[in-house]
Parts: sequence; structure tokens; C-alpha cells
Amino acid sequence: MPEAGALARFRGALIGSAVGDAIGELAGVHNDRQSLLDWLDEGDMLRYTDDTAMAIGLAEAMSSASGVDQQVIGETFKRNYGKEPWRDYSSSTPAVFATARRHEISFAEAAQRLHGGEGSFGNGAAMRIAPLGVLYRHSAKLREAAEASARVTHAHPIGIDGAAIMAWMVAQAAKANGKFPFADIVMGMIGFAQTKEMRLKLAQVVELIAKKAPPAEAAVALKLSQKVHESLPFSIYAFLRHPNSFQECLFTAILNGGDEDTLGAMAGAMSGAYLGIDAIPLDWQERIENRDHLEALAERLARLPVD
Repeated sequence: MPEAGALARFRGALIGSAVGDAIGELAGVHNDRQSLLDWLDEGDMLRYTDDTAMAIGLAEAMSSASGVDQQVIGETFKRNYGKEPWRDYSSSTPAVFATARRHEISFAEAAQRLHGGEGSFGNGAAMRIAPLGVLYRHSAKLREAAEASARVTHAHPIGIDGAAIMAWMVAQAAKANGKFPFADIVMGMIGFAQTKEMRLKLAQVVELIAKKAPPAEAAVALKLSQKVHESLPFSIYAFLRHPNSFQECLFTAILNGGDEDTLGAMAGAMSGAYLGIDAIPLDWQERIENRDHLEALAERLARLPVD
């Protein structure tokens, strides 16, 4: 059985990421705070994108394999993509599936062939990794597991490192149990990074937080794109700036440009893992599509033993 309060962290991470993804997608149109709040007051269903679809796939695969199995993850991603190809997937995702099928190679080998053999350093591996982060929160194998899951679609060292850092952040948030160890987290995440690009951006995040830089300034300083080292750092900035408010963390992440749905998914996962499910507005929880499946996956993962 998981420790007391763990299920709330699993639910917070999965539902928080999905809510962040869906509301982040809306921010691409309703790109100021009041416009977004007005739309949210209308009560329509919150529909997620490929970020959550792939997080669901990762959670399903880990539940099925009792951990990280690249082939199971890849097959699950491929199956879910076939059911819902309209979820705004990156073109790289079906390219991995097609290359693996055409050349009869593993998904990881196919991912390595993308982008001239360098692999992708987009944010796709990081955006989906929240279930792994909370599952491996107490495991010394967290980086190993995160890297293996990332390599199914992302082979570039920066893409892999970004996913591992995101998993580490979710793990630390889930373990904090409501007591935010700011100094340990900011020093730990920089030490955990293995690529120069990620390490420099994370150090920049710490500097921006220390000088209380407003979000607009942080967005310009960090740059915002679909590259993982130009998206994950801003989500971390949003979380560190507002660790005690899911809504403020999310709105900071998604109302300053960039890849809004992915910024929202990552920030929502960290905040949800730290604060737990009850910190997410109940109205948003109830309106996220496939909530029952997300809840069931959280419960299954919370009971899964991990070394």
C-alpha cells in the first residue's frame, strides 16, 4: 500500500497535468487572464491534447509492464495515436511509428534516426512524464527509467535530459508533502541536469526567481519554443514562483506565450504533485475529459511496487 497521502499526489500529478494541458490549449486563443477566466466560467468540457494522451499512454504502459518497458510504451503510444490521431500530435510521433514499422526496428532505434540521426530535443518526452516522476519518486532508478521512457521518441541528449529533469521535479514535488524545500530543489535540479543547455537554463531560472523577475521578463529571458530547454525552464519558473497556488502557477505558465498547452501540462503536473488533488479547482477536475480513466490510472500506479 502507498504511504498516507500518496494517492492525492498521484491524482494531483495526472489530473493537474491534464487540466494544465487543456487550459493551456485554450490560452492560445484566450490569451489574457480575464478572457480565459470568462471562458472557464462557461462550464464547457476541458479537452486535452497529445500531451495528456501520451501521459495516459505512459501510465497505461507502466501499469501493464509494472515499470518501464520501451516496447510496451511504444506499442501503447502507437495504439492510442491510431485511435485519436487528431490530438495535435507532433509530426515526429507518427514518423517514429512509421520508421519502426518500415525498417522492422525498435521505436528507440527509429527515434534515433529522426532529424538527421541526431534525434529530437523537443519537449514531447518531458510533457508526458508526470506519471513516471510520481511513480519513481523514491527510486534510485528514476533517471534510468526516465531516460528509457524518453528514448522511445526522443534520442537527442537534451530531449532526454529535459524529460529526466521534469521527472525529477515531479518526484521532488510529490515527496515534499506540503513542505516546500526551495533551496534543496533549486540546487538539486541543477545538479541533476546532465547537459550544458539544461544546466544553464535552470541556473537562469534560479536567478530570475531570486530577483523576483515578473513572468513577462522571465519569458523573454528564457525564450519560449517547443524545444525542451526553451519550455521546461519556464514551467519550472512558474512552479517555483507560485508553489502554493495551482491556479496562479498554471496561469503564469500559460499566459506569457510559447507552447501553452505543454507549458500548462508540465506546470500543472508539478503543482498537482506538490499540492495534491484538492488544490485543483473542483470545477476544472470535473470537466476534464476522461477524468475517470485518469483517476483509475492514478490509483493503479499508486499501488504499483517500484525498486
